[in-house]
Amino acid sequence: MLRQRASLLSVSVSAVHTSTSMSLQLHCLYTHSLVLVVTLLLLTATSGDSDAVENITAVLGHSVTFKCPSKRSTPVEGLYIQRVKNYKVEFVDGFYRSRLMDVLPEYRDRTKVNEMELSVEMRNISVSDEGLYQCVVLINNKPEISEILLKVTAEYIIPTIMMTDCSELQLELELERDGASTGMSCQLNCSAAGGYPQSFVRWAGLNPSLTSIVYNGNSVDNESKTWTINQTIVYNCYQPTNISCAIGGAVSDKITICNSITDSNVVAESQFCIQ
Repeated sequence: MLRQRASLLSVSVSAVHTSTSMSLQLHCLYTHSLVLVVTLLLLTATSGDSDAVENITAVLGHSVTFKCPSKRSTPVEGLYIQRVKNYKVEFVDGFYRSRLMDVLPEYRDRTKVNEMELSVEMRNISVSDEGLYQCVVLINNKPEISEILLKVTAEYIIPTIMMTDCSELQLELELERDGASTGMSCQLNCSAAGGYPQSFVRWAGLNPSLTSIVYNGNSVDNESKTWTINQTIVYNCYQPTNISCAIGGAVSDKITICNSITDSNVVAESQFCIQ
């Protein structure tokens, strides 16, 4: 009988210990770091909880607002904006029952939560912020997840366009002219920096069949991740031509090349090819 009571007492103590342990675990679940909470939410979320990916664009150095769907009458218990990076989840900012959340240093002091609008503002956007984000809204402890793809842009400075060299060109023209006609072979350069994403040079006023690309020197800044675009071409012309170049949405001033070619095909000396 004593052994039976001892056994029952042992079972009772074990049950109390297990109950206490489970209680502590549940307490820790609510008070632990947000990274653990978000991870658990993702594990319980199903693919049916995700909507189509929303695309938003932010300008480099400016701010952007991640706004979650808000057509719901049930009170929201929490909101997390998190980034999906290298197959891992990275908490950005949010709220959970008015508790303070632990924000990573790279987002601290540049994010702001709006509980009423279910949104998070991120300031001072950099190229490294570009990527896929998730909005997790908690209703009755059930996560509703929507995805947001952030794209970053930066406008290029006004391109610099230059004529670097011109030389006399002799070419037999067909159809319209008989005999040899004097023209010019001009080397032109267009460049601009500070833009994102990578772009290319577009020339205006030139005949593509008379244009040859001789150099492309695109490079990216290691710190800002913005691009410098640089292209040199050779263009054959037979009359004064107004040209410009564009990179991204930035357009250069116009210059005039071959403006020294006369009706008698006499080419001026060093002043030709630029107005």
